[in-house]
Amino acid sequence: MKFINKKLLYTLFLITSTVVFAQTKKEKVDGVVGVVGDYVVLDSDIDLDFITMRAQGVDTKNITRCEVFGKQLEDKLYAHHAIQDSIIVTDAEVNSYLNEQLDAAVEQIGSMEKVVKYYNKKNEEELRNHFFDAVKMMKLTDQMQKKILESVEITPEEVRNFFKGIPADEIPTFGAEMEVAQIVVKPVITEDEKKRVIDKLKEIKQDVLNGSSFFSKAVLFSEDPGSSSNGGYYKMNRKTQFVKEFKDVAFSLAEGEISEPFETEFGYHIIMVEKIKGQEVELRHILISPKVSTQAMKDAKEKIEQIRTKILNKEISFADAAKSSSDQKETRNSGGVLLNPRTMEPRFELTKMDPTLYAQVSSLKDGEVSLPLIDEERGTGKYYKIITVNNRIDEHQADFSKDYLKIKELALKDKQIKAIAKWTEEKIKETYIKISDDYKDCDFANNWLKK
Repeated sequence: MKFINKKLLYTLFLITSTVVFAQTKKEKVDGVVGVVGDYVVLDSDIDLDFITMRAQGVDTKNITRCEVFGKQLEDKLYAHHAIQDSIIVTDAEVNSYLNEQLDAAVEQIGSMEKVVKYYNKKNEEELRNHFFDAVKMMKLTDQMQKKILESVEITPEEVRNFFKGIPADEIPTFGAEMEVAQIVVKPVITEDEKKRVIDKLKEIKQDVLNGSSFFSKAVLFSEDPGSSSNGGYYKMNRKTQFVKEFKDVAFSLAEGEISEPFETEFGYHIIMVEKIKGQEVELRHILISPKVSTQAMKDAKEKIEQIRTKILNKEISFADAAKSSSDQKETRNSGGVLLNPRTMEPRFELTKMDPTLYAQVSSLKDGEVSLPLIDEERGTGKYYKIITVNNRIDEHQADFSKDYLKIKELALKDKQIKAIAKWTEEKIKETYIKISDDYKDCDFANNWLKK
């Protein structure tokens, strides 16, 4: 269930501009400026990187060719050693990612024919072949980086030593923050509406059992924006981030079996399992969410207005009202307090806060309760909420006890950077690397010239 990034059109372009496999070495010897293991870098790759950055609005005035070349060499080093370490990226994984990118490109450009023309290819098959190896190398690079960092952990003592080691004039300043709480009232969906959705899914299931295409049914009826255009396809294992109810059903089915309709927080689903490979399941699903009536929305607004009135009249505290009346289970037990999804702590830095949430709370005084607001949640539709600001923290210099989680994050990043640097230094020594004379005067961050 993914949404499209505005710059996805350039993602494929960036991949091709930065990736050339060993076979290119045979096809195009002219312009080879670097070799790392089995991979080569062409001078034209660097040109294309600059074009891509400018297309994405990056100011390249102060970015040198040596810096871009150095980044290309790093990527090739990761990919080369990923293969040496037997890291596997399956064709299915590559094709799944490639399909997502091409679907996004089609949505932005208008049609597959236009995408093919945009990349100056003869047909879709040639386009896919062109990108397949590029995507595979990119994923090898990502997996290698994750493997390097997966064992990097930080202890409280290391965090303390990191903070003590920061010079007094370099201690970071953290921006103004606030703690926010909310009470949510969701409109009640009628049993008749739930029955309508369940009956529709049962009808679709029966059509498929009678010979209809599950793929086509998903394209026509599924309300999952992340998979409907791809026939409802997902590949998952038990660690994949899906809601528990969905995973429980998916792993209870045999190949070719279609589930009965079942409910999650997003609505009602049916799942058809296509393949089971060890711990992985390839499936298709259809999601249909029950619709909320106008009367249900009116009732929800009336209920939240009554809750707000009781809080304003001091009949109940905001926190107690959240615990007793909020329909948002994630925040109900904490008195409605929201957690920052980036840090998982109840503080939001104003400059990094979601713009919509910031607009809702920026004018509130501490303890003030907002008027009822309409919000919308993917899968569950519209609902009413009231918000309050529990606490504000002014911009301040980092304090170890008050800002421990933020300091821990900085310390971990510092340790990760050092781990990457150490790995890179060691692997450069043991890897075949050749740099063109045209780039031997570069002041690289890494020892690519092995001096």
